[in-house]
Amino acid sequence: MIDGIAQSSYDPSAYPPFGVTVDVALFTIRGNDLSVLLVERGQEPFRGTWALPGGFVRVDEDLAAAAVRELAEETSISGGGLHLEQLGAYGTPDRDVRMRVVTVAHWGICASLSDPRGGGDAAVAELKPVREVELGTTCLAFDHAEIVVDALERMRSKLEYTALAARFCGPRFSITALREVYEAVWDKRLDPGNFQRNFRENRCFVECSQGVASPRSGRGRPASLWSVIPDEHQAPSVALLDRALAKR
Repeated sequence: MIDGIAQSSYDPSAYPPFGVTVDVALFTIRGNDLSVLLVERGQEPFRGTWALPGGFVRVDEDLAAAAVRELAEETSISGGGLHLEQLGAYGTPDRDVRMRVVTVAHWGICASLSDPRGGGDAAVAELKPVREVELGTTCLAFDHAEIVVDALERMRSKLEYTALAARFCGPRFSITALREVYEAVWDKRLDPGNFQRNFRENRCFVECSQGVASPRSGRGRPASLWSVIPDEHQAPSVALLDRALAKR
């Protein structure tokens, strides 16, 4: 029995075909620019158009596993060291011309990415500045521009009340490096003094060592290095600043 209905009475062919995909909006910072990982589609539909890495979920596959697999197949980026979260489902009936397809979008953060390489049905994989997607100068296939905008809003919001910004840095980072993350993600210059004061009041961070002084700076005292207290990346924290003041 299946939920009280005899299995023999269930006819899958009585329902229209339906596909489930995953798409991944993976962000990193390159040259002080917030960037998103994109692929150039190598086949129809939208052949030659930029898109988020992703694809169909296998029948025996978990959604998160499918996201990691598609990322590796289409961009050569493995799941190790990534912060990956489910964003939401997108199911407008005409979003895919092939059939009715619902995609479960994910978003992620990586401190540093090796140069991506296209694979599978992705001809090319590249990091593109997020502002190009927001301004529409880089057009995306399907409804992927909407997914990127939603992922950006989710990420920008979570950076206000968690320590997730540190995911863009290495295990140890300076206060200046973290401030530059916020500036890149929120696209806003922040007052260094106010940021440092709020940072030092935040219970999610701990000072761990001193860095190396730059020989060109003429200063003998290196900047302190900090790390995130274990398991505190997503824990509520003292907000570093009011996000409303950092919006464009």
